[in-house]
Amino acid sequence: MDSLHWFLPKFTVPTWMDVLIAIIICLVGWLIQRFVIKKIINRVVTFIRNRQRHFQANVLAQFSKAIGFAFMTAVIVLSLSYLIEVPLFTHKSTKNFVLSLMVFFAFKGVYDVLHFYTKQPFELTSEEDQNVLLPFFLRIGKVLIMIFAMFTIASLWNFNLNGFLTGIGLTGVAIAFGIRDTLAHVFGGMSVALDNPFQIGDWIATEDQKIEGTIEDINLRSTLIQTGDKGLVYVPNSYLVNRPIYNLSRREKRKCEQFLYIAAENDEDTIRGALSAMHKEIYLHAQTEKEMIHVYIDEFHHNCYRVLIRFFIATNDTAIMMEVRQDILFAIRQIVEDFSITLASSPEDNDL
Repeated sequence: MDSLHWFLPKFTVPTWMDVLIAIIICLVGWLIQRFVIKKIINRVVTFIRNRQRHFQANVLAQFSKAIGFAFMTAVIVLSLSYLIEVPLFTHKSTKNFVLSLMVFFAFKGVYDVLHFYTKQPFELTSEEDQNVLLPFFLRIGKVLIMIFAMFTIASLWNFNLNGFLTGIGLTGVAIAFGIRDTLAHVFGGMSVALDNPFQIGDWIATEDQKIEGTIEDINLRSTLIQTGDKGLVYVPNSYLVNRPIYNLSRREKRKCEQFLYIAAENDEDTIRGALSAMHKEIYLHAQTEKEMIHVYIDEFHHNCYRVLIRFFIATNDTAIMMEVRQDILFAIRQIVEDFSITLASSPEDNDL
């Protein structure tokens, strides 16, 4: 009690009735927060979302926890003020502490909003406008909000920030030298974001085929890729920046290429007729591209011709591509039989 009198000179020793009333105030405040404020916020969120204002609805929904904490803090401070008969909201010894709590909850609401969109960054954009730079900004925004909250609360207590900022600057320079490799990955991630070669969900492959899979996440230092065997690989961003990347998800056409080896003793007219029939069969297929179909002899060996068969399919679906390729191969086999073409083994097989 003596220490409280030193801290709050006008402190009054509470009676049991005062304690009971303070508890009732806290209980009533909790009931109001739980069954009134929370329900009102949920109804407002639903109303706004029904009007297709999803951003405003998400912001209010994420702020609801901070609002609840701030309200209960105010209720507790009010009950304590009644209990000891000291206005804690305005008393010079406690007002900064109470105000700091309110500032903290305000920044926490903003932090919760950024955290929500960090987990679901493309809630902010349409599917056509997706940008991998957005997660970077959201993560950086979370850090900046924490720093700004710390400085704001420190200013309420008249804390001298000049020496603190100087120390941070010197420490930052020292740390920068120690984490050069990490910074290279971070700037590599920024380069990936600015160039926008891929997005979350894209299927990519590097030129050397060492990395191939689906993009699961892109953060400041690395990119998370799910490989074909369902494994997860964290690839440093600097690695991706320094290599050609194939974005297989953005293909609009799939190339099919096949080599056919025909014995040299086949008659030239028969070969030309067979190749023309193959070209026609590919052209007539409903899912092949008509602009570019190649069915020609492209190499001559001592005992055979090599026939290049190349065409494109207007799809990025591997299953559809394989089905069309299968149809064409069956058709080519039938043409070879109809024209009585004698096939030959490839020169590579003969060398073996």
